[in-house]
Amino acid sequence: MPTLVPAAVRTMSLFELFASEKRALSNSDLARLMGLPESSCLDLLHTLHEQGYLIRTARSRRFYPTARLLAVAKEISASDPVYAVASETAELLRDKTDETGLVGRVENGVVKVLAFTQGRHPLRYMQNVGDKLSLHVSALGKAALALGTPEEAARQLRLKPLKKLCQGTITDLALLEAQVKQTRKQGWILVENEGGDGLSALAVAGYAGGEPIALSVAGPTDRIRQNREPYLTALREVQALVFRPRDVREPVAA
Repeated sequence: MPTLVPAAVRTMSLFELFASEKRALSNSDLARLMGLPESSCLDLLHTLHEQGYLIRTARSRRFYPTARLLAVAKEISASDPVYAVASETAELLRDKTDETGLVGRVENGVVKVLAFTQGRHPLRYMQNVGDKLSLHVSALGKAALALGTPEEAARQLRLKPLKKLCQGTITDLALLEAQVKQTRKQGWILVENEGGDGLSALAVAGYAGGEPIALSVAGPTDRIRQNREPYLTALREVQALVFRPRDVREPVAA
């Protein structure tokens, strides 16, 4: 079993401390705030200073991060790693259920599809990576909203018109907020016939790299109903692989 590397934990905690304090700090300040011996803290500061991640003031001899960390982060985020994780996740969902697997996130009142792997059944749900789904009919969207506060969920749901897409579409904001609340309580969501007649989806959600992401399987309503429990089990299994334990609430749907 892998174990935590204390030096790595201390390094990241150091940068998080600078982010919260927003000021240059001395070795004694940092040692006290991090609960470290001053000698150990100084070794860490010296290493990061030598690597160019910290600068030190000439007179007060206080430390502060340089722009190097930001530059490295920008290079990493230029090719969003979430897409690689999402792609494998969608494939895992398909392999476990034979249904279409999707991964998405909420962006400005819509759901952006980050990954899609079509199911193996002749009758299956189809979508494309990069497509934007209406938030109020999406299991992915409601699962992701359940990770946040009720206020943020309501704000996101108000950003776009709540259009009637089919007979089962919910356009009442109070009912949608209640649906998200129930998702938050039970940890998963089943959306039936809201975005299209005969189409349903199950979804769960969690945080990948600190970002709220939702996973779902989608297909014909009758098949999703018949297989709800094994599909939920599959979603939870994949959820446990994708999200860190402390970030998993319990499943939510697309």
